[in-house]
Amino acid sequence: MISSLHGVVLHATSDQVVIDVGGVGFAVAVPADVAHTAVVGEKLLLHTSLIVREDSLSLFGFADRGELEIFGLLISVTGVGPKSALGVLSHLTADQIAEAVTAEDDAPFRRVSGIGPKTAKLIVLQLAGKVQAFAAPSKPAAAGGTDVVTQVAAALVGLGWSEKVAAEAAAQTAAEATDAERASVASLLRRTLALLGPAQGGQARV
Repeated sequence: MISSLHGVVLHATSDQVVIDVGGVGFAVAVPADVAHTAVVGEKLLLHTSLIVREDSLSLFGFADRGELEIFGLLISVTGVGPKSALGVLSHLTADQIAEAVTAEDDAPFRRVSGIGPKTAKLIVLQLAGKVQAFAAPSKPAAAGGTDVVTQVAAALVGLGWSEKVAAEAAAQTAAEATDAERASVASLLRRTLALLGPAQGGQARV
Protein backbone atom coordinates (compact mmCIF):
# COMPACT_ATOMS: atom_id res chain seq x y z
CA MET A 1 0.00 0.00 0.00
CA ILE A 2 1.30 3.45 -0.94
CA SER A 3 0.07 5.62 1.95
CA SER A 4 1.98 8.83 1.17
CA LEU A 5 4.28 10.42 -1.39
CA HIS A 6 6.80 13.21 -0.87
CA GLY A 7 8.70 14.49 -3.85
CA VAL A 8 9.17 17.13 -6.52
CA VAL A 9 6.21 18.07 -8.73
CA LEU A 10 7.04 17.30 -12.35
CA HIS A 11 3.68 18.19 -13.89
CA ALA A 12 0.26 19.43 -12.79
CA THR A 13 -3.14 19.67 -14.46
CA SER A 14 -6.55 20.67 -13.09
CA ASP A 15 -7.06 17.28 -11.43
CA GLN A 16 -3.71 15.46 -11.39
CA VAL A 17 -0.09 15.91 -10.38
CA VAL A 18 2.99 13.88 -11.26
CA ILE A 19 5.48 13.59 -8.39
CA ASP A 20 9.08 12.43 -8.74
CA VAL A 21 9.97 10.13 -5.84
CA GLY A 22 13.42 8.57 -6.10
CA GLY A 23 13.48 8.94 -9.86
CA VAL A 24 10.03 7.42 -10.38
CA GLY A 25 7.16 9.64 -11.52
CA PHE A 26 3.86 8.87 -9.78
CA ALA A 27 0.65 10.18 -11.39
CA VAL A 28 -1.79 11.08 -8.61
CA ALA A 29 -5.39 12.25 -8.99
CA VAL A 30 -6.01 15.13 -6.57
CA PRO A 31 -8.75 17.61 -5.58
CA ALA A 32 -8.83 20.83 -7.59
CA ASP A 33 -7.35 22.98 -4.81
CA VAL A 34 -4.34 20.67 -4.42
CA ALA A 35 -3.72 20.63 -8.17
CA HIS A 36 -3.94 24.40 -8.32
CA THR A 37 -1.46 25.00 -5.50
CA ALA A 38 1.05 22.43 -6.78
CA VAL A 39 4.11 24.19 -8.21
CA VAL A 40 6.31 22.43 -10.75
CA GLY A 41 9.82 22.07 -9.35
CA GLU A 42 8.75 22.32 -5.72
CA LYS A 43 8.22 19.50 -3.22
CA LEU A 44 4.75 18.29 -2.32
CA LEU A 45 3.56 15.87 0.36
CA LEU A 46 0.39 13.90 -0.37
CA HIS A 47 -1.49 11.37 1.75
CA THR A 48 -2.59 8.74 -0.74
CA SER A 49 -5.02 5.93 -1.37
CA LEU A 50 -4.17 3.22 -3.89
CA ILE A 51 -7.26 1.90 -5.68
CA VAL A 52 -6.70 -1.50 -7.27
CA ARG A 53 -8.88 -2.61 -10.17
CA GLU A 54 -8.53 -5.59 -12.49
CA ASP A 55 -7.18 -3.38 -15.26
CA SER A 56 -5.57 -0.50 -13.37
CA LEU A 57 -3.80 0.84 -10.30
CA SER A 58 -4.85 4.41 -9.45
CA LEU A 59 -3.44 6.76 -6.83
CA PHE A 60 -5.56 9.47 -5.21
CA GLY A 61 -3.81 12.08 -3.09
CA PHE A 62 -4.82 14.65 -0.47
CA ALA A 63 -3.16 17.47 1.41
CA ASP A 64 -4.08 16.10 4.84
CA ARG A 65 -5.09 12.81 6.41
CA GLY A 66 -8.55 14.11 7.27
CA GLU A 67 -9.45 14.42 3.59
CA LEU A 68 -7.96 10.98 2.94
CA GLU A 69 -10.19 9.49 5.65
CA ILE A 70 -13.26 11.28 4.27
CA PHE A 71 -12.35 9.90 0.82
CA GLY A 72 -12.33 6.39 2.29
CA LEU A 73 -15.76 6.95 3.82
CA LEU A 74 -17.18 8.36 0.59
CA ILE A 75 -16.08 5.41 -1.55
CA SER A 76 -17.75 3.09 0.96
CA VAL A 77 -21.11 4.62 0.00
CA THR A 78 -23.15 2.65 -2.52
CA GLY A 79 -22.78 4.19 -5.96
CA VAL A 80 -19.83 6.46 -5.11
CA GLY A 81 -16.62 5.59 -6.94
CA PRO A 82 -13.16 7.14 -6.45
CA LYS A 83 -13.68 9.80 -9.13
CA SER A 84 -17.03 10.87 -7.67
CA ALA A 85 -15.52 10.96 -4.18
CA LEU A 86 -12.68 13.11 -5.50
CA GLY A 87 -15.28 15.41 -7.07
CA VAL A 88 -16.97 15.83 -3.68
CA LEU A 89 -13.63 16.71 -2.07
CA SER A 90 -12.89 19.20 -4.86
CA HIS A 91 -16.18 20.91 -4.12
CA LEU A 92 -16.51 20.67 -0.34
CA THR A 93 -14.15 20.77 2.63
CA ALA A 94 -14.14 17.94 5.17
CA ASP A 95 -16.05 20.06 7.71
CA GLN A 96 -18.62 21.10 5.07
CA ILE A 97 -19.21 17.42 4.33
CA ALA A 98 -19.56 16.68 8.04
CA GLU A 99 -21.93 19.60 8.51
CA ALA A 100 -24.15 18.53 5.60
CA VAL A 101 -24.32 14.91 6.78
CA THR A 102 -25.05 15.93 10.37
CA ALA A 103 -27.81 18.27 9.19
CA GLU A 104 -29.18 15.54 6.88
CA ASP A 105 -28.83 18.01 4.01
CA ASP A 106 -28.07 16.38 0.66
CA ALA A 107 -28.18 19.63 -1.34
CA PRO A 108 -24.39 20.29 -1.23
CA PHE A 109 -23.75 16.83 -2.67
CA ARG A 110 -26.33 17.27 -5.42
CA ARG A 111 -24.38 20.31 -6.61
CA VAL A 112 -21.33 18.14 -7.31
CA SER A 113 -21.01 17.03 -10.93
CA GLY A 114 -21.71 13.30 -11.25
CA ILE A 115 -23.64 13.02 -7.97
CA GLY A 116 -27.37 12.52 -8.57
CA PRO A 117 -30.22 12.98 -6.08
CA LYS A 118 -30.32 9.29 -5.12
CA THR A 119 -26.57 9.08 -4.51
CA ALA A 120 -26.63 12.36 -2.57
CA LYS A 121 -29.26 10.92 -0.23
CA LEU A 122 -27.23 7.73 0.18
CA ILE A 123 -24.15 9.76 1.17
CA VAL A 124 -26.11 11.46 3.93
CA LEU A 125 -27.73 8.23 5.12
CA GLN A 126 -24.67 5.98 5.00
CA LEU A 127 -22.24 8.49 6.52
CA ALA A 128 -24.54 9.41 9.40
CA GLY A 129 -22.68 9.01 12.68
CA LYS A 130 -19.30 8.57 10.95
CA VAL A 131 -18.17 12.13 10.25
CA GLN A 132 -18.50 14.04 13.54
CA ALA A 133 -14.72 14.01 14.00
CA PHE A 134 -14.31 16.11 10.87
CA ALA A 135 -16.68 18.90 11.90
CA ALA A 136 -15.00 22.25 12.49
CA PRO A 137 -14.98 23.29 16.17
CA SER A 138 -17.25 26.14 17.13
CA LYS A 139 -15.45 29.46 17.24
CA PRO A 140 -16.45 32.78 18.77
CA ALA A 141 -17.57 35.25 16.15
CA ALA A 142 -14.88 37.71 15.11
CA ALA A 143 -15.51 41.42 14.70
CA GLY A 144 -18.04 41.76 11.92
CA GLY A 145 -19.40 38.24 12.64
CA THR A 146 -19.18 35.07 10.64
CA ASP A 147 -22.22 36.09 8.57
CA VAL A 148 -20.03 38.40 6.48
CA VAL A 149 -17.60 35.57 5.74
CA THR A 150 -20.50 33.30 4.81
CA GLN A 151 -21.94 35.94 2.46
CA VAL A 152 -18.55 36.47 0.81
CA ALA A 153 -18.16 32.72 0.30
CA ALA A 154 -21.66 32.54 -1.20
CA ALA A 155 -20.82 35.40 -3.56
CA LEU A 156 -17.67 33.60 -4.70
CA VAL A 157 -19.66 30.43 -5.39
CA GLY A 158 -22.01 32.55 -7.50
CA LEU A 159 -19.00 33.80 -9.46
CA GLY A 160 -17.91 30.24 -10.25
CA TRP A 161 -15.56 29.11 -7.48
CA SER A 162 -16.26 25.82 -5.71
CA GLU A 163 -17.73 25.94 -2.20
CA LYS A 164 -14.48 24.54 -0.84
CA VAL A 165 -12.22 27.16 -2.44
CA ALA A 166 -14.70 29.95 -1.63
CA ALA A 167 -14.97 29.03 2.05
CA GLU A 168 -11.22 28.65 2.53
CA ALA A 169 -10.41 31.91 0.71
CA ALA A 170 -13.05 33.90 2.60
CA ALA A 171 -11.85 32.54 5.94
CA GLN A 172 -8.21 33.26 5.11
CA THR A 173 -9.00 36.81 4.03
CA ALA A 174 -11.10 37.45 7.13
CA ALA A 175 -8.25 36.28 9.35
CA GLU A 176 -5.89 38.78 7.71
CA ALA A 177 -8.36 41.67 7.30
CA THR A 178 -8.88 44.67 9.56
CA ASP A 179 -11.98 44.92 11.75
CA ALA A 180 -13.46 47.45 9.33
CA GLU A 181 -12.94 45.12 6.35
CA ARG A 182 -14.48 42.18 8.22
CA ALA A 183 -17.57 44.28 8.92
CA SER A 184 -18.26 44.92 5.22
CA VAL A 185 -19.24 42.25 2.71
CA ALA A 186 -18.11 44.44 -0.19
CA SER A 187 -14.70 45.19 1.33
CA LEU A 188 -14.02 41.59 2.29
CA LEU A 189 -15.19 40.36 -1.12
CA ARG A 190 -12.85 42.77 -2.93
CA ARG A 191 -9.94 41.61 -0.80
CA THR A 192 -10.79 37.95 -1.33
CA LEU A 193 -11.07 38.41 -5.10
CA ALA A 194 -7.65 40.05 -5.07
CA LEU A 195 -6.31 37.00 -3.24
CA LEU A 196 -7.86 34.51 -5.66
CA GLY A 197 -7.23 36.38 -8.87
CA PRO A 198 -9.04 35.72 -12.18
CA ALA A 199 -6.73 32.86 -13.19
CA GLN A 200 -7.42 30.97 -9.99
CA GLY A 201 -11.14 31.28 -10.44
CA GLY A 202 -11.01 29.57 -13.80
CA GLN A 203 -8.91 26.69 -12.52
CA ALA A 204 -10.73 26.21 -9.23
CA ARG A 205 -14.20 25.92 -10.73
CA VAL A 206 -15.82 22.55 -10.50
